[in-house]
Amino acid sequence: MGLVAREIEAAGFSTVCLANIPDLTVSVGSPRVVGIEYPFGRVLGNPGDASGQLAVVRAMLEALEAMPDPGGVEHLELRWPESAAKARSHPPVPSPIASHLKRHPWHLPRMFTRDIP
Repeated sequence: MGLVAREIEAAGFSTVCLANIPDLTVSVGSPRVVGIEYPFGRVLGNPGDASGQLAVVRAMLEALEAMPDPGGVEHLELRWPESAAKARSHPPVPSPIASHLKRHPWHLPRMFTRDIP
């Protein structure tokens, strides 16, 4: 994401990257980074939570407005609405690939080599 943002900035457009590991995003040269303490895969919020997602986008755009020059880093003060344990919990139904690997664990090495059974 950060590498793409650099190229877009080079074309004259301001960008901001929303990241839950802002130090890593800064290390790849992202022009502007907004950090958020949300779980992996849910940096915008829970699926279906339009008002929560809108709050994240608004805060991110306000941070972009406050960082006119590249090199800025800001951390959002938004807090995850659920307990940490619930945020880490698995989905109620495992994905098809997880179910397959549970039944056939010997297929895992083949998946790493992209030889999907």
